[in-house]
Amino acid sequence: MFPQRLDSPLAYDIAKAMLDGFNRHYRLFRLESQRAKHRFETQDWHGQQRAQRERIEFYDLRVKEAVQRLEKEFKAGEQPMDVWHQVKLHYIGLLIDHHQPELAETFFNSVTTKILHRTYFHNDFIFVRPAVSTEYIENDEPAATATYRSYYPTRETLHENVVRIVDNFRLQRPFEDLDRDAALVVEAISARLNQVKLRANFQVQVLSSLFFRNKGAYVVGKIINGFSELPFTLPILHGRKGLVIDACLFGEDELQMLFSFARAYFMVDMEIPAAFVQFLRSLMPRKPRGELYSALGLAKQGKTLFYRDFLYHLKHSSDKFRIAPGIKGMVMLVFDLPSFPYVFKVIKDYYPPQKDTTREQIQGKYLLVKQHDRVGRMADTLEYSEVAFARERFEDELIEEIRKFAPSQLEIGDRDGDGHEEVVIKHLYIERRMIPLNIYLQEAFDGGEQAQVERAVVEYGNAIKDLVAANIFPGDMLWKNFGVTRNGKVVFYDYDEIEYLTECNFRKVPQARNEEEEMSGEVWYKVGPRDVFPETFEPFLLGNPAVRDVFLKHHADLLDPAFWQSHKERILAGHVFDVFPYERDKRFARRHGAAATDPARVQHA
Repeated sequence: MFPQRLDSPLAYDIAKAMLDGFNRHYRLFRLESQRAKHRFETQDWHGQQRAQRERIEFYDLRVKEAVQRLEKEFKAGEQPMDVWHQVKLHYIGLLIDHHQPELAETFFNSVTTKILHRTYFHNDFIFVRPAVSTEYIENDEPAATATYRSYYPTRETLHENVVRIVDNFRLQRPFEDLDRDAALVVEAISARLNQVKLRANFQVQVLSSLFFRNKGAYVVGKIINGFSELPFTLPILHGRKGLVIDACLFGEDELQMLFSFARAYFMVDMEIPAAFVQFLRSLMPRKPRGELYSALGLAKQGKTLFYRDFLYHLKHSSDKFRIAPGIKGMVMLVFDLPSFPYVFKVIKDYYPPQKDTTREQIQGKYLLVKQHDRVGRMADTLEYSEVAFARERFEDELIEEIRKFAPSQLEIGDRDGDGHEEVVIKHLYIERRMIPLNIYLQEAFDGGEQAQVERAVVEYGNAIKDLVAANIFPGDMLWKNFGVTRNGKVVFYDYDEIEYLTECNFRKVPQARNEEEEMSGEVWYKVGPRDVFPETFEPFLLGNPAVRDVFLKHHADLLDPAFWQSHKERILAGHVFDVFPYERDKRFARRHGAAATDPARVQHA
């Protein structure tokens, strides 16, 4: 342990330069989030998607800039460890009264670990544990710009308070009929409250910034009545004649769908992100804080918190990592820890001949998914490098599997010289664990649960159609490449063959010219590298008659090239489809005839 002295002016200068780098990052991040409001108002959907994609790259760019400055101005990598220890202490001092201290600590770690040797990756030099509390950070601005606003309606004034809540966001676009929409919201709230007595502290608390994603803006808040709290959100969309409130969603489960790990990150203007996360946790207590930070676009902070939770879990568990159950993949080696609800994926070194790909191409596919609109149908991934585990926590069979298929990604030894053998995985993706759809269906068949089979098959088709609406062709559509979440959603998670829909050529299988061609077991017609023949999906997907009947009833169009080609043409023409993060029957549009009834839009959640 180093003595607690601060006698190095150089250490202070390094700390100040590092915080300057973070402040620049968050200023640019917040500016891009603020611009989302204007893009929503002007219906600049392509600009919104582009900004969501580009904002993900901000963090790494700012870290790189900070490292370059520290090396150029201070020769940071040549400084003794006593100076680096003081850098951290000075940095902690600079974070007093800072409004994003937890993010600044993570930024410090990102910069420092690119300069120091990994033997210094402990709490004397980086923030293994947070040093500055995020509890009760106060904004010095007036109450109007506080994290959330409180409203105190009665049953009689609830309508005018709903109007005031929406008006306070000052959207520069008129509503079709805000009074009509407010009446629908009041009706929905009244149905939930029913004859419940309103208590003295009855109030509505609403986060002070709208949540923007794709073509929607969301009001997020909660209704407090005595000891009970009811989370809610109001999606705002563009109708034919102006803005409309499209629905009123209630409760933790419906908000979990909105903040799903399988959806794109929100754009939200936040002065104090920890306060937003604290408020959101009161609405969704089962949602890990790391996932909430990620949902708010602060993915690096999400990774930091996930990893701290993971290390804590390892400390308080004793089971071993194993080869994940299910059909083994040809490209990814997957393992899990039975007591932990995530899976760990390593890119193999060798692939069978039918998989014409490279490690770099696979990493590019995962990056595409990270930056793309995941529309609730593609799982987000956490990407890590040089991850160390205790060797004793690995089953021998798993170690041999990694040695066999991904030897370049494995290192075993005592790297820190402390007498403890470690397994180090060079590059790793971590995803939320789901039940593979093929296993889910088999269990439903075994249990005679025909209704469960039907729901899963319908959801599978809906998932593919949502991906199509997002300009994604999944490539390998086998059931094993999809998973079922705890709330029954079907999500795609095998990305090594995905392509943009607009880069694929959808064709009908040519008519055989003679009996020899018709009876041939081989493909006798010319096939280009991105040609897709939807008719050929049927033999691979619909071998089970029960599955086939349900699929053809609900999703026969997926076997028709015209379906795929028509969506491709609309996307190429600039159309952006709607994919709603809630069920169709929640929507007011069906009752007040707003524009969101366009039959060409995707209508399922």
